[in-house]
Amino acid sequence: MGEWEKRRVGGTNLSVTCLGLGTATMGGSRIPVTREESENMVRAAWKAGVRYVDTAPFYGVGAAERRVGDALRDRPRDEWVLSTKVGRLLRPRRQPGGATDGRLAPMPFEVVYDYTYDGIMRSVEDSYQRLGLAKLDILFVHDIGVYQHGAEANARHMRALRDSGYRALQALKSDGSARAIGIGVNEKAVLIEALAFADWDVFLLAGRYTLLEQEPLDDLLPMCVARRTSIVVGGPLNSGILAGRDTWNYAAAPPQVVERVKRIEAVCDAHRVPLAAAALQFPLAHPAVCAIIPGPRNAAEFEANVELLAMPIPAALWADLRHAGLLHPAAPTPG
Repeated sequence: MGEWEKRRVGGTNLSVTCLGLGTATMGGSRIPVTREESENMVRAAWKAGVRYVDTAPFYGVGAAERRVGDALRDRPRDEWVLSTKVGRLLRPRRQPGGATDGRLAPMPFEVVYDYTYDGIMRSVEDSYQRLGLAKLDILFVHDIGVYQHGAEANARHMRALRDSGYRALQALKSDGSARAIGIGVNEKAVLIEALAFADWDVFLLAGRYTLLEQEPLDDLLPMCVARRTSIVVGGPLNSGILAGRDTWNYAAAPPQVVERVKRIEAVCDAHRVPLAAAALQFPLAHPAVCAIIPGPRNAAEFEANVELLAMPIPAALWADLRHAGLLHPAAPTPG
């Protein structure tokens, strides 16, 4: 594919390619991924013209940031955009065995949540060291919300972010350490709550605005348009269920989700369009969306996604999905 469209991030002067590289898999937390495989993914993305990479301390408890930095450090720094995350600090794992949350852990660390001013400042300093880079672009507050923490613990974390952590983000943006600030989560409720107490440039919303799910059209997305807050769509393939696998929301898909996907796929099949092509292209039609960041497991998957994004899709496919009640009435569609 030729040059990717670049889209502005909120009201900032920062723009990202509409396709980015997600690196959750690169950390090797869910499936083993070698350093060589990780760097091959970055090389494939660069060769394809992608200039936006998203990572996080949590991915491989430090492994993804190290690999991203090693793979990109020699590229001209003003030619690409990096987002990483705050909210988790990594501490040495004292007990034998792997990570306590059951994930694979290429690096010997455990996670401590910290959304305070000091915690966010420490997180950024740690990320500089792991990345081996002296410049960040976008900072996302990672995995705050009831979905991650439960109601009681999240109330404490939100209070820390509102009363303390947000000041750190403002300071980092003010001194040029970050060019845009936001939140990266798997649920829309916390983003709606956050819009009530602060201004945000961009949200990374994983798995909730996809060809399968469009509930944010009822509230969050109109709010983002009005506030000039961009959306990066993570997990546009809904953890694989929209790419022929059986996982949704990082676990086995329940029967009602499987059935809905089958109905969507039947419409795609009728138009001879791969389900994954429609899934990757759909979110980019919304005016709030500045990028999608699929998380490929290897370079071949990344290259397949590039081909799927370039595939022509007839307008009749979207019309048939809407007629079948499989698209939200207000959902913008490509073309």
